[in-house]
Amino acid sequence: MSKKLHNHEAHAGLLHLHEHHHEVSPKTIRYLLISFIINILLSVIEIVSGVIAGSVALIGDALHNTGDAFSILIAIVSYKIGHKKADSRYTYGFKRAEVIGGFVNLILLFISGIYLITEGVSKLIAPEAIDGHIIIWVSVLALIIDGATARLSHRDSEHSSNMKMLFLHNLADALGSLGVIVSGLCVLYFGWVFVDGIVALLIATYMLVQSVASFPKFVRILMNAVPDHIDLSAVQKTIESTPGIRNVHHIHLWAIDEETIALECHLIADNPQCVQHVRETLGEQFGIAHCNIQTETEQEKCPACHL
Repeated sequence: MSKKLHNHEAHAGLLHLHEHHHEVSPKTIRYLLISFIINILLSVIEIVSGVIAGSVALIGDALHNTGDAFSILIAIVSYKIGHKKADSRYTYGFKRAEVIGGFVNLILLFISGIYLITEGVSKLIAPEAIDGHIIIWVSVLALIIDGATARLSHRDSEHSSNMKMLFLHNLADALGSLGVIVSGLCVLYFGWVFVDGIVALLIATYMLVQSVASFPKFVRILMNAVPDHIDLSAVQKTIESTPGIRNVHHIHLWAIDEETIALECHLIADNPQCVQHVRETLGEQFGIAHCNIQTETEQEKCPACHL
């Protein structure tokens, strides 16, 4: 007779995870909400000013800034949804909502990058008159706001991967604003209107590189792939080397979200104490917090061995 042994929160595994995860404070969430509102207002100002001044670089910076603003909003919403308790339908909880939201934002970032490339190329082919004064003053305002929001997001960047990403995005916005200021100065003092298109292409390249580089990470989580930092064969060898374990099969390893790792496997073990030792070892060595282990006898035929 098979016997299922579940361990939804392996103590050692949770201790390992807590070393890498710190709760984002409600105060930080309020700061993020302020950052979102400020960045949306800034994006509107940049888009209107970009249209008036005829600067595609300024519009590109606005698109990038808008993407980061929605990244902040996604972080806030994901924080709220992620704290909802698991229910009878969503038995794993809602933490993967942040991954889904990030994936949507990635697609929007990619589309914005493609649009900006087409606009930048058209500006290089057929340069148009640009108002350098508007570009410079709006970009200076953007630089101040980007610096301020970067400072806000930096508060928890050392303790939260989400906050660290937001900080890097805001920092990139500040650098983009610097680039647009350079574009405005070139137009104002040298009449080099083509620099606007070059800056737009640089911003677009950054957006595309970031989105393409992040794409595999989101796909791996959504497809329940083995996390990059864990070697499945090493996990299997660790289980097989545990005293009292005769065989391990039907082993699956995946990430529930960016931080919580889960494992499912079937074991042929001498006694239940062996299984408990496996849980503790997996938690200590690999940070696996959710273990679903089923024990079997050597006489049983496992119906799921083909997986």
